[in-house]
Amino acid sequence: MSGAPSPDHYSYTHYADPSTARSFDARRFGGPIGELVAGTQAKVLTNFIGRLHGRDILDVGTGTGRAALLLARGGAKVTAVDASDAMLAIARERAAAEGVSVNFQVGDAHALDFADRSFDVVVSLRVLMHTPKWRQCVAELCRVADRLVIVDYPSATSAALLESLFRRGAHRVGMRTEPYRVFTDRAVADAFARSGFRVRSAHRQFVLPIAVHKAIGSPRFTAGVEDFLHRAGALKLFGSPVSIVAERCASS
Repeated sequence: MSGAPSPDHYSYTHYADPSTARSFDARRFGGPIGELVAGTQAKVLTNFIGRLHGRDILDVGTGTGRAALLLARGGAKVTAVDASDAMLAIARERAAAEGVSVNFQVGDAHALDFADRSFDVVVSLRVLMHTPKWRQCVAELCRVADRLVIVDYPSATSAALLESLFRRGAHRVGMRTEPYRVFTDRAVADAFARSGFRVRSAHRQFVLPIAVHKAIGSPRFTAGVEDFLHRAGALKLFGSPVSIVAERCASS
C-alpha cells in the first residue's frame, strides 16, 4: 500500500479547524436547497442499503455524523471514523443530544484500522473528491466491506468541472479554498473493479450546479427545472453529484 499522505494537505488542515466544524452543516445543508440535498442524500443512501436494522455499517469520513446518525436511527450498528477531532466532537454532541448510539473513532480513509470484510456496508460521502490518494481510499473501503460500498463524487461531465478548475487555480495562488477533483464514471468503476467490486446502481442529483439552486433558493424552481432537464435526457449525461453503490463480486 502507498505511504500516508502529507498531514499538511488541505483535506486535513481545513477540517481540523473547530470553526469549520461548527459551520459545516449550515454551509452544506442550510436553507431550503440544502435541506433538499440532505433529504435526497438520505433517501438514496437508505434505498441503496435496504434493510438497516442489525447491520454492521462503517461511515468513513463521517464529518459531523449526519449519515452515521441516519443509519443508527434505522437500527444499524454504526462505526464512524474521521481524521478530524473537531468534526468528531460535533458528531458526538449530536449523537448525545439525540440519544443515538454510534461508535465514533479517529481514523484515516487511506489506512482503516479494521480487519478485512469487517462490515456489511461501508459508506463514504464527500471524501473521494478531497482525499489526496483516492484510489488508495477506494481499495481500503473495499477491503473492509463484506458486501457493499457506497460513495459519491462530482462528475467530470458536469458543471462541477469548471468549479473544480477554478478552485484548483485559486488554491495555487494562496486563496483559502477546497480544490476538489472531479471523476469520470469509468475511472471510479475501474478503481472498484481492481478490488473485486462492480458498480450496481448510480444516482445523479442535479444538472444545474447546486450553487445556482442555492442562489435562487426556490425548491419549486429546482424541482421544476431539474424534472424538465431529466425528461430531456440531460441528467444522465451531465448530472452531479453521482452516488453509487458497488457490490463485491461473487468470486472475490
